[in-house]
Amino acid sequence: MDQLEIIESQSIFILREAYRGFKQLVMLWSIGKDSTVLLWLARKAFFGHVPFPLVHIDTSYKIPEMIEYRDRFAREWKINMVLGRNERALAEKQTYPDGNATRLECCRLLKSEALKHTLSGEWPRWILNHETGEYDRTEGGEPYTGVIVGARSDEEGSRSKERYFSPRDRHNDWDVGDQPPELWNQFKTDFAPGTHVRIHPLLDWTELNIWEYIERENIPIIDLYFDKGKGERYRSLGCAPCTSSVRSCSTRVQDIVGELRSGKFSNIAERSGREQDKEDGGGLESLRLDGYM
Repeated sequence: MDQLEIIESQSIFILREAYRGFKQLVMLWSIGKDSTVLLWLARKAFFGHVPFPLVHIDTSYKIPEMIEYRDRFAREWKINMVLGRNERALAEKQTYPDGNATRLECCRLLKSEALKHTLSGEWPRWILNHETGEYDRTEGGEPYTGVIVGARSDEEGSRSKERYFSPRDRHNDWDVGDQPPELWNQFKTDFAPGTHVRIHPLLDWTELNIWEYIERENIPIIDLYFDKGKGERYRSLGCAPCTSSVRSCSTRVQDIVGELRSGKFSNIAERSGREQDKEDGGGLESLRLDGYM
């Protein structure tokens, strides 16, 4: 087996362990390259079917192409698609684009708080109706206790402290110092009632691994990652007001693989275009301690 086959096999094993161990299981889909690879792996793990819902936290500030891509593939792949949002913060314009919050405060409200209350079932959820193609509002529901996330340890410093199965408390708060050991592929999947567990099948993948796998599997990735003639593209995707592009002429997956192998970005953080990271002192730990993805 080559390296991609090894990590693919490990990730599929983690996904199946999660499905076996958690009754209320869900996967987060940010529409970026990592969570789309994770979705692809889930479809392989369960023979073309994803047996749990996907959740997207819609801040209403995503790049429009991301929403079009999300809905197109949710319909095509018959995904049980669930949206969450912070209706109150949006209605009261408690956001960075409205000038009433810092970037970090905006992230906490539109992402962390929306995620926390969507997962718990305290806030409404919008569920894709495959007959009408529209999202139907529902009033919450059962809490999701197992949450699959496409985080990688090499992407950002705080993520290197994660485990494959990482417990949070009932408020989604993360105690970095209280994580179970994971030795010799032995994973703890039985936790006390009320424990919220984040599951990270891509933890040991690298940015290069992701793009090599996209190339090998011919995964239909969103085209915001490619240069469209301006000599720039996105390397990491988030909300439009807080995400900037990088200088790159890559128009194909093969070009991005070549860039990464060449070391062009070896001294540039993958999330360097995400402005909220800079406001957080160069990292995401304070946001992630409070439940951010």
